[in-house]
Amino acid sequence: MVGLQRRGHEMAGLYFEQFSVGQTFVHEIRRTVTDMDNILFSALTYNPAAVHIDHEYAKSTEFGKPLMNSIFTLGLIIGLSVQDTTLGTTVGNLGMEDTKFPRPVFAGDTLRAETKILAVRESKSRPTQGIVTFEHRGFNQHNEEVAYCRRTGLMMRRPA
Repeated sequence: MVGLQRRGHEMAGLYFEQFSVGQTFVHEIRRTVTDMDNILFSALTYNPAAVHIDHEYAKSTEFGKPLMNSIFTLGLIIGLSVQDTTLGTTVGNLGMEDTKFPRPVFAGDTLRAETKILAVRESKSRPTQGIVTFEHRGFNQHNEEVAYCRRTGLMMRRPA
């Protein structure tokens, strides 16, 4: 962890000036996803799709078992990146694009994430902040890519 000071607290995240195009992070934290993750996330987001929550229905699909909710998968992959990149230094997300799920994720899969910095630019309207474009990739325990997303974030600049 990078120990940065902000208002007297250690910050793990990087400030805008600490990002550079091409910089790559292989995130150490991994997470095994569970059936309960899938059911709880689907319930919390009011998603009643049987393919996520009904084991009997899922037996009749091409997968034979419930698929993890793809929005949960996306959130997890981005979440796995936070400690190394943006913890405490993000102002907010500006957008996500080119999101893909090339392979399904199932309960019991262990996911990991990698992040590459695609673009860094100063904010024209906010002199204390900058804009960073992140490329997030998620992989399962077989090293197969299961999620991809480009995300633009508004980041704090290093305090003066």
